[in-house]
Amino acid sequence: MMRKLILSMMILAAASICSAAQPKLKFDENGEFKILHLTDIHYIHGNPKSIAAIENIHNVINAEHPDLIIITGDMIFGRPGLESIQDVMAAISSHNIPFATTFGNHDDEQGLSRAELYDIIRKTANNINPERGDSPSPDYAISVASSDGSKTAAVLYCLDSNAYSKVEGVKGYGWFSSEQIEWYCNTSKTFTLSNGGKPVTSLAFFHIPLPEYAQAFANPSIPVMGTRMEAGGEPKLNSGMFTHMKECGDILGIFTGHDHDNDYVLKYYDICLAYGRFSGCSNVYNHLPNGGRVIVLKENERCFDTYIRQRDGAKVQEVSFPKDLALEKNLAE
Repeated sequence: MMRKLILSMMILAAASICSAAQPKLKFDENGEFKILHLTDIHYIHGNPKSIAAIENIHNVINAEHPDLIIITGDMIFGRPGLESIQDVMAAISSHNIPFATTFGNHDDEQGLSRAELYDIIRKTANNINPERGDSPSPDYAISVASSDGSKTAAVLYCLDSNAYSKVEGVKGYGWFSSEQIEWYCNTSKTFTLSNGGKPVTSLAFFHIPLPEYAQAFANPSIPVMGTRMEAGGEPKLNSGMFTHMKECGDILGIFTGHDHDNDYVLKYYDICLAYGRFSGCSNVYNHLPNGGRVIVLKENERCFDTYIRQRDGAKVQEVSFPKDLALEKNLAE
């Protein structure tokens, strides 16, 4: 009992240190909180094709005026890495909107390590990533207060889904470690405890989709809204992150990138599995107009609205979750 109490106190202390560096994010007077999800910007400094990626950043932000911007990795795709990340940060920061980042598998292939990139990002105005401590790329939770500021009404998890498999004999992309899963579970339980034992509505953002994306898409009983033009780049092994999220009961939606020609949304065991819209340019493969995914959370409700805002201004693929995906059959049958 004492060990559990000490653990809870340590997690609460860590959470307070993280949140101390954050601005006060809160639901507005209408009970809404708008997030702009950008992913796979794939910017290369000095490459003329990359101009479209910067234009996309400005156009989508100006169209939406979100409360928070979250970028899920592959921000840069070529050297010089320093100038590339500085260009992307300057474009995001110029709008004076809080923003947070996670890494993809390509970010640290351009001459800078994850730790070096993280430190550059943290020094950028309007960035709310916490101090990284001993980790080159920490997982962290962003608290969103209720409209009256009295409590935490939503939690946004920004996680590093790693890059490539490090296990001999297993090819492909990386997966969440047992330590990362333990951190998530402990943090989730702490928020639940502080909320009187009721899980706090939460979303998770990271780069590489979970194996459950492919499992759910392969199930013909599950409606899909959006586009799937390529097989997903999920890891070959399943470390169980989705199962733990389901057990904790707080995660309402998961948002990833990585696959440039996918932007679909579906419901799997009452959790939304969604891709962002490719936010980059033609210096990498893509067959969808670039843009960003918008998520509008509703205070005191386990639901949200989401859609794609394209660089050309079009608003497409509007979905109210879970209402618009309610045709899903009972997967327990």
